[in-house]
Amino acid sequence: MAIGDALGATLEFMTVPEIQAKYGVFREITGGGWLRLKPGQVTDDTEMALCIARAIVNSQCWSTEAIAQNFAAWLKSRPVDCGDTCRKGIRAFMLNGILEVSVNEWDAGNGAAMRMLPVVFYSLPDRELLKKYAIEQAHLTHNNPVSDAACICLGTMLQMALCGASKLQLRREADGLVARFPTFVFEPYHGLATGYVVDTFQTVFHWFFRGRSFEECLTGTVNQGGDADTTGAICGMLAGAYYGMESIPGRWLKKMDKKVIEEIMQLSDQLIAASPMSNL
Repeated sequence: MAIGDALGATLEFMTVPEIQAKYGVFREITGGGWLRLKPGQVTDDTEMALCIARAIVNSQCWSTEAIAQNFAAWLKSRPVDCGDTCRKGIRAFMLNGILEVSVNEWDAGNGAAMRMLPVVFYSLPDRELLKKYAIEQAHLTHNNPVSDAACICLGTMLQMALCGASKLQLRREADGLVARFPTFVFEPYHGLATGYVVDTFQTVFHWFFRGRSFEECLTGTVNQGGDADTTGAICGMLAGAYYGMESIPGRWLKKMDKKVIEEIMQLSDQLIAASPMSNL
C-alpha cells in the first residue's frame, strides 16, 4: 500500500502521453510530482489507513468514533493532501459528531477503498465482520452503493489472497463485482484511472491480473497516471497480499521512510493478533 502510494504519487494527475514523454516507463520512487514530495513520502491513502489502524490498536476494539477522531486530528495537522469527499465527511464529524454521512450518488470516489487494509487485517478471516467494518469505515466519508461494493470486493480479495487464493479464484471475485455492477467491467480496458472508484478498480484489476510480479503490477498501474497514488496504493495491497513481502523490490523499500514502514509492520502484526484469525 505505502509503496504503491509513494511510487504513484509522482505521476498523480499526469496523462499517459505526459508520463511517456517525461519518463518512458516510470519505475523508481523519486518523490516530486505536483505535491513536491520527498522520495518515499506517502500521501493521504497511507495516512488515513494508519489512522484506522491506530484507532483499533489503541481502543483494543472496533470503534468508528475513535477512527473519526483520528481522521479529525489528521486533518487538523494539515496533511499534504486530502480528497474533497474525505474532507467533507471529516468536517461533518468535527462540527456535528456525524459518524455516517448521508447517501450521495456523487460520493463514488476511491477514498473509502484506499484505506481498507487495516479492516482486512482486523477482520481476518471473517467475511461478515469484514463487510460490517468496511461499510462503517466507508460511511464516515463515503455513503454510496458503488463505493460500498468496491470496498467489500477489495476486502474480500485481500483476505482471500492472504489465505493463499490463486489468481483464478481472485478473478472470480472480481467478476462477481462486475456481475453485480456491470459498470466495473475491465475487459476491454478503457485506460481511465481517475478518482472515480470504477475507473480506479478497472485500472487495478487490469494490471493486477495481467502482471506476473509485484513490480510489474505496480508499474503498469501507476503508469496510467490519473489518481496514480491511489491506484498504486490499492494495487499494492492486492499484489502485496498475493505475492508476499519478499516480492517487493529492495530498491523500493530502501527509498521509503523507515519509521512509516516500521509502524505499518508493527500495526499489521497487532491487528492480525487481535483478529479472529488468532483464535484459529
